[in-house]
Amino acid sequence: MAIVQISQITNRKGLAVDLPQLAGAELGWSTDTRQLFIGNGTLAEGAPVIGNTEILTEFSDIINIGAAYTYKGSAAGYIVQTGPTPGDPVVQSLQSWLDQYASVKDFGATGDGLTDDTDAINRALFQLYCRQANPQIRRSLFFPAGVYVVSDSINIPPYAMLIGEGADSSIIRLVDGAGAVQQVAQTADSLQQTGVNIGSGGATPPTEITIANLAFQSLDGDSDVFLLQSATACRFQNVSFIGPLTTSQVTSDAAATHCVTLSSDVVVTSDAIFQGCAFTGTVWGFNTNDPVKGINIDKSKFNILYSGVILGQGVVISGGATGVRVTNNTFDNIYAEGIIFGSVSLNASGYNIFYDVGNDLQGTTNPSTAIISFEGNNNVSIGDMFERTDAYSTIHPRVDLNNTLSIATTNGSQLSLGDYTIKSGIVATLADNQPTAQTIFTVSPLLTRAFTVNYTTLRGEGYRTGSLIVTSMGTSTAVQYMDDYVENTDIGIGLSVVQLAEGSDMSVQYTSTASGSSAQMTYSITYLS
Repeated sequence: MAIVQISQITNRKGLAVDLPQLAGAELGWSTDTRQLFIGNGTLAEGAPVIGNTEILTEFSDIINIGAAYTYKGSAAGYIVQTGPTPGDPVVQSLQSWLDQYASVKDFGATGDGLTDDTDAINRALFQLYCRQANPQIRRSLFFPAGVYVVSDSINIPPYAMLIGEGADSSIIRLVDGAGAVQQVAQTADSLQQTGVNIGSGGATPPTEITIANLAFQSLDGDSDVFLLQSATACRFQNVSFIGPLTTSQVTSDAAATHCVTLSSDVVVTSDAIFQGCAFTGTVWGFNTNDPVKGINIDKSKFNILYSGVILGQGVVISGGATGVRVTNNTFDNIYAEGIIFGSVSLNASGYNIFYDVGNDLQGTTNPSTAIISFEGNNNVSIGDMFERTDAYSTIHPRVDLNNTLSIATTNGSQLSLGDYTIKSGIVATLADNQPTAQTIFTVSPLLTRAFTVNYTTLRGEGYRTGSLIVTSMGTSTAVQYMDDYVENTDIGIGLSVVQLAEGSDMSVQYTSTASGSSAQMTYSITYLS
């Protein structure tokens, strides 16, 4: 009804629990909660309901007072039905809806690249994942784009899910000069305990951890980037592990830093997946001598490292790594080996691409080590591809099996089974009218002292197929060979083998008559190393 006159406003004050039904337009002040109310008045006076209405002040809980939230999805052109009937929608408070997710900034982190966010990040992880075993308290912890500076390790407990806005946008960065800090981040138990203390006091060891679209970066040349310790069932997707080293600083392994260290101090670290990740700027990409199991590294990039993936090259503990699969990755700017499977077994490398690897960063025409090296039995390299060509693989092979009972294929043309190697599908053109012997290919005595060449040679309408069997005692006069073949007509090609000096390459050569046409020789080489 219309206001026809203004009367004196009455008011009351007291504790919130004592707030009475106020008269129409009467004010009531709750002194303990600092809330202000006004009486609605009676229905006869036109009030829609009898009761008190809160007048908003700076102390009001606006989110809880605000209208309840119901998902509408109106962009689809209609109102989405959220409840069992259109008239019974699912309703939740705005506070409840906002609490479905947590931002690290809710706990005081700034991401401004200057403020130390260590305590804020660890506090967020503890509050969300450690205070109770109730899974309902767990929330995805969101890292808005920014640089989160830390001065100590971030301790990531079980069931944590860390999500950023991209590995180039959300970065957790350990400052330079951190000193005793061993890594940017590490897995921890449900009490954020680490190392040999994992699991003590009844705590749950690290498990079911998921990290996506983030970067962990160390600016300290003495610190690792990430320690995956006594952890199971962890997932890393689009995560960058970044150290401070440049190409001029990865020429030695003295710093002994890691992008990712695998450790099994209390529980065997197992069932971890790294997909679409990047490993750069440390001595090793991955390195462990511990018994780890079922680690998968897929569709990732290794760049600017001393070595890529190193398993069991030191003192191996309880059998070391097994079930590790390194697949579909690219390796480039790696000073020494890209992959070393040491005294371990049941590990696989497959369908990786290796560019400048094992060349002391001097280019693929200057090999200094094997690109992949197996030192244990029952490992495999299948479908790996190498920029290093056959010509530069005689002294330092692309895949060195070291006489182990392992298997490797190389660039689709070479198969190695333990110490037995087959190179196939090689084609050479033998020029016409070459009375002086010309070299077709050479074999280093460092690879083998004896080999067999199975070949077919076509020249015009004539063809020859045969086997050239070669052995050397290492001196210029000790090369012996036998060319056993059949041909449909004399094609005018002669094969021979020479070794010009002790320890020099064995050279397979040919001579040809003048027939007016060259010959094409397709051959394979087999040998025991």
